[in-house]
Amino acid sequence: MSVYTVVERSELEGFLAHYSHSRLIEFAGISAGIENTNYFVTTEQGEYVLTLFEQHTADELDYFLDLMAYLAEHDVPSAHPLADREGHYLRMLKGKPAALVQRLPGRSVDHPTAAHCLSLGRELGRIHRVGQGFPEHRANTRGPHWWARTARTLEPLLEPADRRLLEEELVFQSDYHFEGLPRGVIHADLFRDNALFVGERLTGIIDFYYACDGLLLYDLAITANDWCVTADGGFDEERLEALLRGYREQRSLRPGEPEAWPVMVRAAALRFWLSRLNDLHFPREGEITHSKDPDVFKRILVSHIANQGALHRLGGELLKPA
Repeated sequence: MSVYTVVERSELEGFLAHYSHSRLIEFAGISAGIENTNYFVTTEQGEYVLTLFEQHTADELDYFLDLMAYLAEHDVPSAHPLADREGHYLRMLKGKPAALVQRLPGRSVDHPTAAHCLSLGRELGRIHRVGQGFPEHRANTRGPHWWARTARTLEPLLEPADRRLLEEELVFQSDYHFEGLPRGVIHADLFRDNALFVGERLTGIIDFYYACDGLLLYDLAITANDWCVTADGGFDEERLEALLRGYREQRSLRPGEPEAWPVMVRAAALRFWLSRLNDLHFPREGEITHSKDPDVFKRILVSHIANQGALHRLGGELLKPA
């Protein structure tokens, strides 16, 4: 979340006039995240997050907002979008598609414990389980085709060692497709700043704007790579065990998933190394922006490559089908 498009008070008041009981009290820009413009908005009705979508079209956004509503209505702590007086979740503001969603209680955690990871694993498993009934579909726009295209753009800008690492990992990943593994709705960006806690109680999962159809194990790998790694990029086994234990309470792993784990965590690290490199070298202008260090995911990728044997053993132990 960032502020790329500045919204004046009078403009926001005009926008809110389309909603019931929506007299504006106060609002403020949010600096965390990197994709969209976001504001905290307090009205006489309650507290919300206003998002102006900087890259998605209005047609794409129906999927995200419908998914958030569906999950919230199926006991996932997701922020339910607010409908205007005509029943629409999406409106235009300053020429951008925009939506109001509930502001959930709690804060993100910078240093998660095993208890945080256990709670998060349960809710990710719940998303994957109840998401099987969601009727809409969306392709993954940050999948292998995007990796290859983005890598071609970045390679001339990288140091030789990084360029070799990137090229070798793309070749490695091209040998794996895992078409028989379970698929469904995935969050695809469930990082620490996209989950809210009060103490060790999970109160919200937010920012579903990369959600799509994908491999469920890939979503679990993305989450583990942020919540369960140490400073050197390796896994903290206590946190990882807690995440996977919570996950298995909601969804049993299928045959083939444990064997795919070492490749999947590398794929997840590659995807976010590429996206952070892309944001670093091709930043977008904004009043309040926040970029993230790509070397974090380079270290994770390098660690996973160096520890494939340990990852195979870990996958066999922690991802056994129930």
